[in-house]
Amino acid sequence: MRTRSLIWIASILVAGVLSAALFPAVGQTPATTFKAPRTALGQPDFQGIWQVMDTAHYDLEPHGPSYQVPAGVGNIIDPPDGKIPYRPEALKKKQENFKNRLTEDPYSKCWKPGVPHMMYVPFPFQIVQSKDHVTILSEYVHNSRILYLNRKTHYAEGEVDFWNGDSVARFDGDSLVTDVANFNGMAWLDRAGNHHSEQLKVVERFTLIDRDTIRYQATLTDPKTYTRPWTIQVLMYRRKEPNLRILEYECHAYADNSLKEPVLPTVR
Repeated sequence: MRTRSLIWIASILVAGVLSAALFPAVGQTPATTFKAPRTALGQPDFQGIWQVMDTAHYDLEPHGPSYQVPAGVGNIIDPPDGKIPYRPEALKKKQENFKNRLTEDPYSKCWKPGVPHMMYVPFPFQIVQSKDHVTILSEYVHNSRILYLNRKTHYAEGEVDFWNGDSVARFDGDSLVTDVANFNGMAWLDRAGNHHSEQLKVVERFTLIDRDTIRYQATLTDPKTYTRPWTIQVLMYRRKEPNLRILEYECHAYADNSLKEPVLPTVR
């Protein structure tokens, strides 16, 4: 299981080359305009098994290499400096999270990674569509989400909360747009300790930019934690191996830490 995922992480360099090809330089016009295929219901067809192949799972911000963590240029497209706009007290909490990540990381405890983190963990996920719902099933810890196309409002604030929030969705052209609220505030955004509170609101946009690639953007707003909204972007690639399936995943708390040094060096 872990071997299969590590093989896909090794494809990061290939993904980078593909990304450059998919996003032409300013002033260049793409040769063709892609029109997303439709389901029998007329919805943009996102169905299939997908996976993100970059370093967002490890740290959304630009970061150097450390033990078992590849360097990354970051996934934050707004603000332009690529940094999360933390409030001072929230930044201190992030720094404490990073310091204590071997014992405090929810991912190491086999807890659900939350949203948006579950969309870029290094495991495949499957999208299934129906008239009223879009369902996302992740291989990691049997995690799943239901995006409700037949609702326009969330539960009342404080009435109920979730690891993955409550997702109300709609289609906008070739994009699927979701509004996510009602979080429990217990998840991290990555393995570097970046975090949010129960006041988090997320607006996600899934856009098919070709038949085998989804551009995923998420804008996070949390007045308790951040000074302003901020946005991340990753690319999701279709897994095309014959007979591919989402597999059974058995998580054992802190098992991944057994391979790590007691104190992880890092370049920040």
